[in-house]
Amino acid sequence: MNPELPNVDLALFARPDPNLLLPPPAQRSTHAPRILLLYGSVRERSYSRLLTEEAARLLRALGAGTRVFDPRGLPLPDAEPDSHPKVQELRELAQWAEGMVWTSPERHGAMTGIMKAQIDWIPLAVGSVRPTQGKTLAVMEVSGGSQSFNAVNQLRVLGRWMRMITIPNQSSVAKAFLEFEENGRMKPSPYYERVVDVMEELVKFTLLTRDCADYLVDRYSERRESAEALSRRVNLRSI
Repeated sequence: MNPELPNVDLALFARPDPNLLLPPPAQRSTHAPRILLLYGSVRERSYSRLLTEEAARLLRALGAGTRVFDPRGLPLPDAEPDSHPKVQELRELAQWAEGMVWTSPERHGAMTGIMKAQIDWIPLAVGSVRPTQGKTLAVMEVSGGSQSFNAVNQLRVLGRWMRMITIPNQSSVAKAFLEFEENGRMKPSPYYERVVDVMEELVKFTLLTRDCADYLVDRYSERRESAEALSRRVNLRSI
């Protein structure tokens, strides 16, 4: 027992090891970073979808692989069983991804219901698999009026709750109806350049963390809980 840490189980307590944060070159992933993009509107001309599509183009140009989830047809959480095809599609994409982009309109000072529904359908754990823990996240929003950060702030809270590595940069596009051409492409502007910044940062953070994500989110409290559970199982077997 360490007299300075009487409440710590020293067998499960360890200093972070820099060697585990950067695997040897031969052990590093070489495939394109896998990024899932979610957006929060089903309108025919959805500016969150247009911004998401613009982000996906940038991500591909930066060397990432992308998939965009279409939320149309996704039921409300608990309104259908999780065997629903759209729920299964979303969960499979969440497991496939190494990083995500969440883009929501701001409605009544908050993210939209369909944005929240997508996140709510992604569980913290499916058996022994945690679909979001340790994965990177970028957050963006669009608004019809002046620039606001209500939606991205809420998305950050959810990202933390889902145990994701939410990157520092973010994008908030004000008066989005003025920022896109008729063909759906985003116009050149400081807003567009911020989106470039965010996607560039997301790819960098994903490359930096994807091979050590399990180590980054390995926690003393969970190691202790697992050790206690194992001890109980061993004692039950001996009985």
